[in-house]
Amino acid sequence: MSDTPSLGFTPNEMMTIAASRALKSEDVCFVGIGAPSAACNVARLTHAPDITLIYESGTIGTAPDVLPLSIGDGELCETAVTTVAVPEMFRYWLQGGRISIGFLGAAQLDKFGNINTTVIGDYAHPKTRLPGGGGAPEIATSSRQVYITMAQSKRGMVEKIDFFTSFGHGEGGDHRKRLGIDTAGPTLLITDLAIWKPDPITKEFTVVSLHPGVTGEQVEATCGWVVKFAEALDETPAPTELELKTLRDLQARTKVAHQGTAKGKAA
Repeated sequence: MSDTPSLGFTPNEMMTIAASRALKSEDVCFVGIGAPSAACNVARLTHAPDITLIYESGTIGTAPDVLPLSIGDGELCETAVTTVAVPEMFRYWLQGGRISIGFLGAAQLDKFGNINTTVIGDYAHPKTRLPGGGGAPEIATSSRQVYITMAQSKRGMVEKIDFFTSFGHGEGGDHRKRLGIDTAGPTLLITDLAIWKPDPITKEFTVVSLHPGVTGEQVEATCGWVVKFAEALDETPAPTELELKTLRDLQARTKVAHQGTAKGKAA
């Protein structure tokens, strides 16, 4: 399902739209850059107009017209209801329990929702040095729930992550509770092929819905652990015309805005 022209949408578009549907107007969402940002803003522009989007730089209630390049993008501050200092953002808003959804991506993910965004390979001699945790470790433990988005691959969805950046469900079961973490942790994983939810007991991610045109074999072939499927397996509803138009218009505006930025820097 690398292209799916016959379906009228791409796997990445399906992933972004499926993720956006999980959000509600009443949510206060701590937004990661990239796919999480796209999903949150599609939700804001369609079915969840009153959602409160918060970025790590301290922007609260931001409503960007284009997707930010980073948490320091001026678009976020310009459209925010207010901007607070980063320590206040983390201590009062995040650690104060005011964030209902933390939306994260991952370079590597294991079946219990533990995330690596630090290094690929040995820490001292890595194959790839990644951006690091930033605020993700705090988001993973202090948000009431965590949603994760990522494209499926055996490199990304692994049996054991190379570095433990952000805590999901640890070793599974009640590991979070045993460590004194009282938030729910990862409750949803949305990939370009399927929707996953943690098993109520083991906390291992289980496929609950396949996207249109996707088979179970495709999911298994792009995952580094043994995949478990729900007994009652659903099919994810295809994107609506409004959802697709909203996402594509947002991406088109973003492309034009960022091209302008690149030209300005070159000049």
